[in-house]
Amino acid sequence: MEGGIMTVRGIYKYHITRPEKILTALFVFVPPVALICAVIQAWGEGVDFFYLSLLGIFYMLTGLGITVGFHRYFTHGSFKTSPLIETILLVCGSAAVEKDVFKWCAAHRLHHQKSDVPGDPHSPHSFGSGGWAICKGFVHAHVGWLFTILPKDILKNVSDLYEKPRVRIIGKLFPLWVLLGLLIPAITGALYEHSWNGFFLGFLWGGLVRIALVHHVTWSTNSVCHIWGDRPFNTRKDRSTNNFFCAMFSMGEGWHNNHHKYPRSARHGLQPGEFDLSWSLVHLCQKLGWVWDVKVPSQTEIQVALSSKSSFRT
Repeated sequence: MEGGIMTVRGIYKYHITRPEKILTALFVFVPPVALICAVIQAWGEGVDFFYLSLLGIFYMLTGLGITVGFHRYFTHGSFKTSPLIETILLVCGSAAVEKDVFKWCAAHRLHHQKSDVPGDPHSPHSFGSGGWAICKGFVHAHVGWLFTILPKDILKNVSDLYEKPRVRIIGKLFPLWVLLGLLIPAITGALYEHSWNGFFLGFLWGGLVRIALVHHVTWSTNSVCHIWGDRPFNTRKDRSTNNFFCAMFSMGEGWHNNHHKYPRSARHGLQPGEFDLSWSLVHLCQKLGWVWDVKVPSQTEIQVALSSKSSFRT
């Protein structure tokens, strides 16, 4: 047994350990506290544009590592790419500190298999009806599910990832990528100011504040985008929605009803006006020849699906 994973006749079983729960709690609760401290510090003393730039750069790198890498590429196989691009996506997604690629993808695949029915790891609709039930469901879908026990054999959902030597090796180095994601902006700040103050501010803005923002934007897709928004597509029992505000901050992930209709699509913003930054990056890479076999539903297919169900607001 190694790192909570053991192989039994080719099936991977995962057990949540106490140290892992403690680490999860640290990375869930410490970054928001750091965000509050950073806002107070900026309100009183101001903040150098350099550190806001660090925040923006690392937000984009790690956020796209999740949206394009962990989600559209590793989970759904929406396109194919080279070993170099695959490695970059894997490292950047890992640095977002949302669990390693195996656990992240396994949970998301289970979410699609059991969306909003018993067995969904983070449905907000598991606590009954009424305002209080929605509040409890929101908290569970947003963050509470991270502390729940998942099925023992959940990692069998990602046996294909374990079978790829490069992904297996780089994925198991998850703690290293998390550490580098914190140290690189800190060291950059130290070099900028030639002081420990620069190291601290780089660590704060490019590290902890960035993690807080990426986390809560990502988790809003689980919570907000299964409660509030538009549902232009019929997605059977699941209650996924399109939410404009989530889509803007999450680089296209908030077009969640579209995604549940076409899970393997590399493009989530399927209709005019649905800006999808993650798709823009994939499309650019496709034009450059860096990705190929990109999966996107045809406009005819989309229009047929839309005409079969009138849009309504939840």
